Amino acid sequence: MIAMLCRNRVADFAKWKAVFDSHAQAQRAAGFHLKSLWRELNQPDNVFFLFEVEDVAKARAFITSPAATAIGKASGVVEGEYHFLESTR
Repeated sequence: MIAMLCRNRVADFAKWKAVFDSHAQAQRAAGFHLKSLWRELNQPDNVFFLFEVEDVAKARAFITSPAATAIGKASGVVEGEYHFLESTR
C-alpha cells in the first residue's frame, strides 16, 4: 500500500474542512481514498490527513496542479507538506 500523509496549517478549520469535503469526488477520481483526518490538540490549526493512493504519479499530478493550488488558497491553507509513504508490513 502507498499512502500520502499531509499536514496543512490553516487559517480557519471550519472553512478549510468545508472546501476539503466539497472536493471528495475529485479526490476519489484522482485515486485518493481518505483513511484518517486529525487536528493537533495544542495547535488546532494544524490538520493532518492520510490517503491511500492508487497511483503515485497521478497523485503528484493532482496535488501539484494549478487547480489544487487555487483550492488550497481558497480554503485558507497557510502552509502545507505531503509525504508519500510505503508500508513495510
